[in-house]
Amino acid sequence: MAEVESFTLDHTAVKAPYVRLISVERGPRGDAISNFDVRFVQPNEGEIPTAGLHTIEHLIAAQLRDHLDGVIDISPFGCRTGFHLIVWGEPAVVDVVAGIRESLRFIAEKAEWADVPGVSAVECGNYRDHSLHSAREWARLILDQGISLDAFERVGV
Repeated sequence: MAEVESFTLDHTAVKAPYVRLISVERGPRGDAISNFDVRFVQPNEGEIPTAGLHTIEHLIAAQLRDHLDGVIDISPFGCRTGFHLIVWGEPAVVDVVAGIRESLRFIAEKAEWADVPGVSAVECGNYRDHSLHSAREWARLILDQGISLDAFERVGV
């Protein structure tokens, strides 16, 4: 069976919130694709409730593209402690953190229900499971804690 990097990470050693570059892979033409661990909650100590996480997912998918070039996908971890971010190229962690901060600021301070994309039965596979209130509260908490540039030491928060 193939080794999956996130299952080899010592989840007891990290200090969330943080952004961590997991890997850079090269396509057949040399194009770089970077995979980031965007961790909002300390593993095994908490998790974002599903409805709030779902709303953060929809909002951050749209917002982050306004603040960071090359976003391919941002998808929540099943453990509900953060997201995988996949981007073209090799952006610096500091630039990813800046984009995440701006996206979370929008969620915490400005987002209204009309701003949440993809919340109908046609657009979403579980459209009833959203909470803008929860998304706002979690975005504020993450911003208040500060997002580290390093997974193991609190840097740049």
